Amino acid sequence: MPTQDRALRLDILSSGKTFDFVTWEITALARKAAYGLLAPQRFMAEETRSRFVLAYLDKVADAHTLSREITNIYSDPAVADPEQATAARQERLAVLREELTQQSPIAEAILGEQVSQVLADDGFGYCRQIFPPVSGTFTPLPTLLIVSPRARIESIYQNELVAGLNAAQRQTLETKIEAVEPDLSAYVTAIGGLSAYPAMLLESSSIDNIANTMTHEWTHHYLLPAPLGWYYLDADETRTINETTASLMGEWGGQEVVRRFYAPLLNRPKPLPDPLTRETQEQQGPAPFDFRAEMHETRVTVDRMLEEGQIPAAEQYMEHRRRFFVAHGYRLRRLNQAYFAFHGAYASRPGGGAAGRDPLGPAVRRLWALSETPHDFVRQISRVTTLAGVEQLLNR
Repeated sequence: MPTQDRALRLDILSSGKTFDFVTWEITALARKAAYGLLAPQRFMAEETRSRFVLAYLDKVADAHTLSREITNIYSDPAVADPEQATAARQERLAVLREELTQQSPIAEAILGEQVSQVLADDGFGYCRQIFPPVSGTFTPLPTLLIVSPRARIESIYQNELVAGLNAAQRQTLETKIEAVEPDLSAYVTAIGGLSAYPAMLLESSSIDNIANTMTHEWTHHYLLPAPLGWYYLDADETRTINETTASLMGEWGGQEVVRRFYAPLLNRPKPLPDPLTRETQEQQGPAPFDFRAEMHETRVTVDRMLEEGQIPAAEQYMEHRRRFFVAHGYRLRRLNQAYFAFHGAYASRPGGGAAGRDPLGPAVRRLWALSETPHDFVRQISRVTTLAGVEQLLNR
């Protein structure tokens, strides 16, 4: 079946739910331009800038708490009048949201400049000017549709859908696709960031997460003109190398931003852990549930079953394992070939996880460990798009 015909049918099946990037870009760039002319953060001392960001994130945490409280009250059958019961919270939430709307451009600019400093100190950019400029904005993120063949794990189609699709809407679309295309597996998921420009950032109250995500998405921007970025959509190997590279950079850059600008204000008594070492201390008592190890076992088993042509049995096994994960507190809505096609591309951590035995993750991590600096690592890996290319770099 021609690939273009299938992609067109999938476009039609998801039509009406596709994210409107044109409108979003116009709005986001206009907002950035308006605040860029004022740039009030230029007149703040470094510590004042960091305190401003932390105060902003505290308000985000308060807004999230209020939203959860309101939702819980509305879902409580014992509350006769939830509107009245939540009136004070609704009012406080509206005030908080207005404050966040006014302050978010400044917080975004400060974080972007701090990430830029970390990157410039490592040798990125020209005359300490980072290109493309680091830029991100807190925004509702699109949901992502991934489609894989049932017979193997491979992303053959992706589409960004409107933000805020609930579980029922996601499942309805997945079921519709699989009914029309019975040899395909579909999965709709939330994402933590997207490398539009400015980068789309999920609202979070964690400085660690925000600094990580901003560096991660900038890495995608930086790689775009290079072979590793230009051919991102052409093959799963290229996508996995790209995403693993961005994840390693995000972990390093996020850690450096927090260490330099925020750790003293957070009263952290110890240095932040090295995200690439990940040494574990000896556990006392029963071993905790290891999600990554269990997911690694699941992926390896599914790969073997699919290679043997046991498609229905592999799908029954995945559903059994999904329920196993749910029983241990990991509320996976769906676990199928498309799930692995998406999550398996992020292979920055040892232990396999959803990547299974894919050798790409270990190869990229080894190149990172052997590189003199993050800049040296990105300079090398940006030129390759396959496992064979990474191995050539390792064997030089």
